[in-house]
Amino acid sequence: MVDGYLGTMTTEERMLLHLFDNPLPEGQWEAPFAVTQAGISAAVHVQRKHVPRTLKRLEKRDELHSGQRHVPGAKQRRRVYGLTAKGKERAGSIRDRVLAKEVFKTGVKVVLSTLRKGGQMTLDLLSHVDEGMVFHNNPVISPVSNPEGTASLDAQAGESLVKRMFARAWEDGKITKDEQQLITEVVTFLGMHPQRVERLSEEARKAQNAPPVDDVYRDMLRQALVDGEIVEDEIALLSTMRQAFGIDDQTHLQLLKEAQADPVLDDATQTYKATLATALADGMITADEDAMLLTLRQNLGITDSKHANMLAELLDGTE
Repeated sequence: MVDGYLGTMTTEERMLLHLFDNPLPEGQWEAPFAVTQAGISAAVHVQRKHVPRTLKRLEKRDELHSGQRHVPGAKQRRRVYGLTAKGKERAGSIRDRVLAKEVFKTGVKVVLSTLRKGGQMTLDLLSHVDEGMVFHNNPVISPVSNPEGTASLDAQAGESLVKRMFARAWEDGKITKDEQQLITEVVTFLGMHPQRVERLSEEARKAQNAPPVDDVYRDMLRQALVDGEIVEDEIALLSTMRQAFGIDDQTHLQLLKEAQADPVLDDATQTYKATLATALADGMITADEDAMLLTLRQNLGITDSKHANMLAELLDGTE
């Protein structure tokens, strides 16, 4: 979930704006971090695991193309993304629309584009606008790729995980090479700014409130299972974590079972489950409510099987 005006825009729209302002260099063997999945995730305020789904949808519409490039700091080539002519046209239209909006700055109504600083990214400008279209000098929300500022709820989940990992690593007063490798892979996966990482490390070191290894690993599994599956990059991270913290296969399977029984729900699932619970408050779902729920499932991408599971869970809870 994203606060401020950015929260009123779809992930797709934010992604198009980001890639419009960060074009993929043509005919070059190197590309910036900003156009990788981690860079896109950090900029548009969504968890990394939700990015591929939107990227695939844009590629199917011929608004996006991808390729393998070298990225500074990466050990191997990474997949990077750029807009096609069709994508640029749509992104440009979205940018023109949002920049033409009127906002209140110190009580005076002005056109948003007049507040844009030279070279400022569109998403950065929009991060200063709240839901009431009031412009603030400081960002309402800050991507984890920035060193300071409050991150979105999605990003806060990642920050919490990194902080818990640091707390565990600092328990004996030092961070081992294996622990450092693991944390580095996690923050790279999240696209987190190095100074933000340093701050989280220092906060964890001072707090010295180290959670059990099993708790950290279970939390990581729950985050990975947000959309019901663990993607390739997450499998690699989990494997590294098992090696660094000495988690055997039997413990892994037990914690995986526990994580599957208590998963973190994504925003769409949370919204639908809350609406379903409201419809069930009187013990039945009317024809009008059923039609409304069907429309909501289609808009949020909730499958019928997922609906059935949630319905059964809610009905079990009322018995």
